[in-house]
Amino acid sequence: MRDEAVGLSTATSGGKSKEEVTMKPGKKEVDAYLVLQPEAFRRALQTLREAIQAVAPDAEEAFVYGVPGFRLEGKPLACYAGFKSHCGFYPMSPAVISLYASELKEYKVSKGTIRFQPGNMLPVRLIKKLVKARMMEIRKGG
Repeated sequence: MRDEAVGLSTATSGGKSKEEVTMKPGKKEVDAYLVLQPEAFRRALQTLREAIQAVAPDAEEAFVYGVPGFRLEGKPLACYAGFKSHCGFYPMSPAVISLYASELKEYKVSKGTIRFQPGNMLPVRLIKKLVKARMMEIRKGG
């Protein structure tokens, strides 16, 4: 279910703009996090964010385990973060990472993390596959 305000004025919304009222919980904090990232990292992280949103439009944007991400049905769906020397993508499932191991060979992968350089971004189609697999896992009770 989406939180959308229709036709609110600043008078009826406690002085907040329509954008502030309709903004999903977590979006403002994630926007603030992204602004602090170096430009190349910000673009890479925004690409991850948009790819996740594209396949999971009903997922709730939030900070999950201290980094930007999404929850689906109350469970962590996927997260991402920028670090000093790399970006990280967290599909929140070692099984999902294992499922696509052959497509992740050129990236540094551990049990729950996919690390990459902003100049060697994960392909959007692969991000979407990973997120869809995690969504299936969540919906099956995982």
